[in-house]
Amino acid sequence: MKTLYITDLDGTLLDSNVAVTEQSIEMLNRAIDMGALISVATARTPATLASLLKNIHFRLPLIVMTGAALWNRESNSYSHVCHFPPDKVREIRAVYDRYSLPSFIYTLRDNMMHIYHQGPLSDRERAFVAERLDSPYKTFHLCDAPLASFNFGKSEITSSDPIDIPEVIDDAILFFGMQQTAPDHPAFEALAQIRHINPMIYPDANTPDITMVEAFPQEASKRNGIRLLREMTGADRIVVFGDNRNDLPMFEEADLAVAVSNALPEVKDKADLVIGNHDENAVAAFILEDTLKNSPAPLLTEF
Repeated sequence: MKTLYITDLDGTLLDSNVAVTEQSIEMLNRAIDMGALISVATARTPATLASLLKNIHFRLPLIVMTGAALWNRESNSYSHVCHFPPDKVREIRAVYDRYSLPSFIYTLRDNMMHIYHQGPLSDRERAFVAERLDSPYKTFHLCDAPLASFNFGKSEITSSDPIDIPEVIDDAILFFGMQQTAPDHPAFEALAQIRHINPMIYPDANTPDITMVEAFPQEASKRNGIRLLREMTGADRIVVFGDNRNDLPMFEEADLAVAVSNALPEVKDKADLVIGNHDENAVAAFILEDTLKNSPAPLLTEF
């Protein structure tokens, strides 16, 4: 039986220190060397994945930005990219603006992420940007220039500065806003009324007082990303691991949906199985044990 294992990262494979432990790395690489088909499905972009996963020998593309694209780490190339039509971009921007919820607009062109910000920058958002300034995978555009050209923290950028956003955006793949504390937001309800997009709202796994309010193209989801990898690999069994609401669509695609014990209650309710928490190497241990049980002969494949 050819099994495809797909794991979420934050709160699932990553531990409380937002890292993959040495034990998990060793177990995952052992499984991969035996022929296990393993990938991740995450809301993250390659900018943070490159360092987080650098020691894991993935052979498959990774599902990034909640399924808005697949990313091949070896070639640093994207495939199966989902873009918003420009008219949907205008509608979505109007919603975030109407409810005074600042948002990041992620665009992709020539294998480079270009990120714009609509609305005043909060302290949390400024910290978010500062952590990502040195990435070769993305460029932030603020104040009529790429933010990377500024000395962040010493520049004259303030939350009231104008943002350089093109009038027409035809390469947007993701919107997200950070809402503090509240488990819901009226902007999400308004986004849900826009046809042919995929809005999401969920608590950030690493910052419990932050709720993410996101919008994706209709075809972008972890579930669709899994379908692409299933077709690519010819897998006849899918095992997925998650902890948060944005993992539920891929649970529906799985033959076996596995929640870590630290998952949200509604995620555990939808799971077929609940394993240990993300600080116990539970995902990697399950994959290795399942591989040893179900894959007696190695099947090494490159993609």
